[in-house]
Amino acid sequence: MTDSSSSAHRIVEALRADIAGLRGGARLAPTRALVERFSASPVTVQQALRMLVREGLVESRPGAGTFVRPARPAPRVDYGWQTAALGPRRPGGGEVGSTLQTPPADAIALHSGYPVDDLLPVRQVQSALARAARTRAALDRPPAAGLPELRSWFAEEAAGLAPAGGVAPTAADVTIMPGGQSALSSVFRALAWPGEAVVMESPGYWGAIAAARQAGLVVVPVPRVDGAVDPLVLSEALERSRARLFYAMPHFANPTGTSWSPAVAAELLEVVRLHGAFLVEDDWAHDFALDAPVHPVVARDVDGHVVSVRSLTKSVSPAVRIAGVIARGPARERIATDRVLEGLYVSGVLQAAALDVVSAPAWTVHLRRMQEQLRARRDALAGFVDELLPPGTLTALPRGGLNLWLRLPAATDAEEYTAACARAGVMVSPGAEWFPAEPPAPHVRLNYSGPDPSRFGEAVATMAAVLAARGTAGLRED
Repeated sequence: MTDSSSSAHRIVEALRADIAGLRGGARLAPTRALVERFSASPVTVQQALRMLVREGLVESRPGAGTFVRPARPAPRVDYGWQTAALGPRRPGGGEVGSTLQTPPADAIALHSGYPVDDLLPVRQVQSALARAARTRAALDRPPAAGLPELRSWFAEEAAGLAPAGGVAPTAADVTIMPGGQSALSSVFRALAWPGEAVVMESPGYWGAIAAARQAGLVVVPVPRVDGAVDPLVLSEALERSRARLFYAMPHFANPTGTSWSPAVAAELLEVVRLHGAFLVEDDWAHDFALDAPVHPVVARDVDGHVVSVRSLTKSVSPAVRIAGVIARGPARERIATDRVLEGLYVSGVLQAAALDVVSAPAWTVHLRRMQEQLRARRDALAGFVDELLPPGTLTALPRGGLNLWLRLPAATDAEEYTAACARAGVMVSPGAEWFPAEPPAPHVRLNYSGPDPSRFGEAVATMAAVLAARGTAGLRED
């Protein structure tokens, strides 16, 4: 940069400060005065003024001088025409859960659904992405159904858990999807027509509820009591609604954390078979088993009644949106076709990176370490809930997953309570969004995989104070 240019930039900086304190239309000092003020040549001053003109801060009026450019009013934008063009909103469609809210910097985040970096294989993911970017995966179009090696990995994971009498899945049964949410959307679109019913556990995952409604399906709730749906209630719901789909989370359900027992799983699968329906098994927490093993229902399926969705997004990285869908027969063909029509294929780089991470020996070490940390976090947060909130608030200590499900005193308005906690600096998820119909009682969900577990005690103490301030009786004495 020349001396003249450097001097011009120095003048521009000084004049910007002057302009900030002037009203639009105010006249700047004449060139001669600026030359004296900055001890610069007329050429340098004129260069600085031209720079300010280009920035839109001043305007030059020949024969009159240089003036601060008046602020132009923002153009009036009218999107009213879209009201008629779009028409009414699709019933039940478009809801986005509280788990995707970005918390303020100083808030204690107990609402999110994604583990923090401390719980993820960060270095392995970064190295895997770098390696994948140096291969043909960064250039080639992958197979529509997914990389064969990754499909084999998903199949082998389920096949290794197949009991005697089951039919082990193969790579040909697997379709790779860009994350679990996209997979659920594809399954609902592919296996049911708009206007048809899908039976869902209640409470259940808000994303599945929204995806089903977005696909035009009617959600029929069945209560999840003592960890599972009653087989008789499920049978009646399928019969009454003529639904062909039953969506469920057999292991460590989100939000309750409860699981089906092997005996109940067998009964529910038999009900699905008798009704000629599909069980859409959301195996979201496969990698988050803390005190109980995972036995995917798809591993005991013999005739294609189970469609299983397993995502790696939460256990590998939120940036690696990869899931595998296991389905057999014509159902798999329809799901694979929907995937192609929706997005053609899943990024080969992400697939290669995911396979790199989960097939390495370090993956098993990571899972063990992550589960140990999650167990400690769960126990710490549950301990504060038992100590500081009314007796019975914690509905159950989950044996896996990422969440605690709290039932608030009956007089509590869960939505108002959640908002009050947020104002006090603690983000929790309101219970209503986890129910396909009206919630029978006030609940909130806490996630123990978020940042800074050292603040769990502070968070629950704040929740207790908010509850007390709202006049709810039954708090324990310190």
